[in-house]
Amino acid sequence: MQEEVENRTVTLSVNTTKMTGRILKEALRKYLAYQKAKSQGKTTKDVKPTGKQTVKQLIGQNQGVTNVEIADKSTKDFERIARKYGVDYAIKKDKTSDIPRYLIFFKARDGDALNAAMNEYAKKKLKAQSKPSLLKKLKSLGELVKNREPKLRNKDKGLEL
Repeated sequence: MQEEVENRTVTLSVNTTKMTGRILKEALRKYLAYQKAKSQGKTTKDVKPTGKQTVKQLIGQNQGVTNVEIADKSTKDFERIARKYGVDYAIKKDKTSDIPRYLIFFKARDGDALNAAMNEYAKKKLKAQSKPSLLKKLKSLGELVKNREPKLRNKDKGLEL
């Protein structure tokens, strides 16, 4: 019995720069999903990925895929919101233009989750645009201070007899 347990080993390879508990948990979750699919007779192609994936995987699921074009590099905001609402997405960089643009392809099982995710992302972007940068505020206040005329103090004011 002991020899059987010792002979059953698993090799799990994870590419990461910093191994954290969260990464280890995700790797084990994927391994267990693979073992479950294998025991049910499914191949790895039959297992549908969730969350961030390639465009090919996303389109291969034969569900409606929608895309949005984003001009700035801050795709992390969308990734956080998409994970929150369970939206499957793929990010593709458009290399044809000089200005980097990103195409985000996404789908969700129900339209309400997709609408809620897009509304929250739009609100976050509008809020960030309406709020001026703190560094810009500090720079403008610094310019005001530099351009201000210094007040002249009268040191003899309190010494009058």
